[in-house]
Amino acid sequence: MKNTSLKWSRFLYTWLMLMVVWYAFTVSFATAEIVTGLLVTGLIAALNFTSFTHYGFRLFHPRRILYILQFTYVFIIALVKANFQVARIVINPKLPVNPGIVKFKSTLKSDFAKMVLANSITLTPGTLTVDLIEDEFYIHWLKMTSHDEAGIYEAIAADFEKILIKIFDK
Repeated sequence: MKNTSLKWSRFLYTWLMLMVVWYAFTVSFATAEIVTGLLVTGLIAALNFTSFTHYGFRLFHPRRILYILQFTYVFIIALVKANFQVARIVINPKLPVNPGIVKFKSTLKSDFAKMVLANSITLTPGTLTVDLIEDEFYIHWLKMTSHDEAGIYEAIAADFEKILIKIFDK
């Protein structure tokens, strides 16, 4: 029963998201547009919902929404700090730069959560996710401040991962 309800949740979530995109692009509420949108997005959702989402409406649980908002806040703070650090390096090229490839092990279970972490790291200036092999992240880091795995993890991923575990791995 739970598996069936999860499938329906994922299907309906995908259909709803596709309809929002459809209506955002058509910007018309004519009957023909509405019916066409419902049919086309419904067909796409029916054929592809397993590829679009793993969580469906479960992400809209109030606690998860609060964690998503917390993650957004932490990400924006990290983004602003990293932008200033990289801008300082660009403006003053005499500042020391210590680039290198580092690795750390993640405790995230969900592949989707790992993907969110990898993208969050890549979107933060000065770091780029180069590879992800099982639980090990390989990151190009513009200004390495640590060489031990625990220090690398703490500097690059710890703040993000603590929240992602609460969103995706529970």
